[in-house]
Amino acid sequence: MSLSGKILSPVRALLLAAACLTLVDPAAAEAKVNLADGFDFPVGKPDSAGYYKARGMRLGSPQHFGEDWNGRSGGDSDLGDPVTSTGDGIVTWAYNVQTGWGNVVIIRHAYRDPANGQVKFCDALYGHLQKIMVKVGQPVKRGQQIGTIGSNSGMYPAHLHFEIRHNIHIGMDRRSVSADLSNWADPTQFINKYRRLNREFRPVPVPTGTYPEYAGFKGL
Repeated sequence: MSLSGKILSPVRALLLAAACLTLVDPAAAEAKVNLADGFDFPVGKPDSAGYYKARGMRLGSPQHFGEDWNGRSGGDSDLGDPVTSTGDGIVTWAYNVQTGWGNVVIIRHAYRDPANGQVKFCDALYGHLQKIMVKVGQPVKRGQQIGTIGSNSGMYPAHLHFEIRHNIHIGMDRRSVSADLSNWADPTQFINKYRRLNREFRPVPVPTGTYPEYAGFKGL
């Protein structure tokens, strides 16, 4: 029955039902992704050769939700250097969000935790990029170049801001969840813990629509 109280014809009822089915929660979207066989550092692959961690993660005050990586030669000597995916995954964000971020890529990874055999998900964020070399929905391999080190158009000295999140609903809204280790991972500790994992050849379903689509400036 329609909202006006009239009986719908079978055709109109089917059309209405089809329209309703298209209104799917974005969180229901998923893709088949290979499980990561381990994780590498995002600069100086695979072991961060030529780079150092200038600033680590701090969940207290002042907060810093990830790590800043710089070239050892100092200054902007690392501007334009390659940034590579920490592991196999799929791109869920690749946009210029301006403000204090500039170009940002987020890659979602699926991995099997050796401690309990469970498949888990995490997001790796790469911020302040000079160039974006991937697009949303693109599968990527461990060590694949996904962008270059930038400075957010000169706002900062060139460096890579790098985060790993256990919570795959954060996106760019970092204040939407509590600042604790249930939502965030220390990137270096995470990489070292899961550096080498068994290779599995059967893709697994990975949720991809867990934060709103960005309607602003697109990355290149």
